[in-house]
Amino acid sequence: MQKLAIACDHGGYELKKAIKHRFKSRVEFIDLGTNSTASVDYPEFGKAIARAIVKKNVISGIVVCGSGIGISIAANRYPEVRAANCLDVNMASLARQHNNANVLALGARLVDEATALEIVKTFLTTEYEGGRHDARVQQLSENL
Repeated sequence: MQKLAIACDHGGYELKKAIKHRFKSRVEFIDLGTNSTASVDYPEFGKAIARAIVKKNVISGIVVCGSGIGISIAANRYPEVRAANCLDVNMASLARQHNNANVLALGARLVDEATALEIVKTFLTTEYEGGRHDARVQQLSENL
C-alpha cells in the first residue's frame, strides 16, 4: 500500500476528506491537518508536507487549499519538494512524467470533487519518465 502525506487548510478540508475516503483502500494517509473548516493559515500545512518529505516520513503528498496556489508555494520553499498545482488530469500526468512532482496541490474552489479525484488518481498512477528530464529535475532541487 502506498504511503502518502495529506494536508489542507480550512478551504480544502472537505476535498481532503473526499480524497481520503476515495483512496483509503489504496493509500495509507498520514494526515497532517487541518481537521475542520475553522480558519487556519495555509503556510503551516504546506510546510508540514514539506517537512514530512525532508524527514523521509513519506516520499510524496497532497495539499489542498482554496486555490492550491498558496499551499504549493509554502511547500515549494523546500528544495526536496516539487509541488505541482494541477487543475486537470493532463497537468497531473505531465507533472509526474516530466517534473517528477512529489506533491500534488489542488484548489478546492477551482476544481469540482469528481475532477479532483481523477487528478489524484492520475498523480498516483503516473510514473516519472526520467531520462532527458533528469538534469532539469535536478536543477529544481538545487539551492540558489
